[in-house]
Amino acid sequence: MSNLLSRITINPKQCGGRPCIRGMRIRVSDVLDLFAAGLNAEQILEEMPDLEADDLKAALLYA
Repeated sequence: MSNLLSRITINPKQCGGRPCIRGMRIRVSDVLDLFAAGLNAEQILEEMPDLEADDLKAALLYA
């Protein structure tokens, strides 16, 4: 579980200090918004090709 959470990074100089995925400018909230909009994991990975399946799991776990 902590392996997944290590994918979540917080940098006060990036994205207003909001939690991001692996230091990229993809916020956890962006991923969660896509899930809330009804997209499944496969669709999100197509929409955001820089993400990996474990990134999605980490975002859900963080939430």
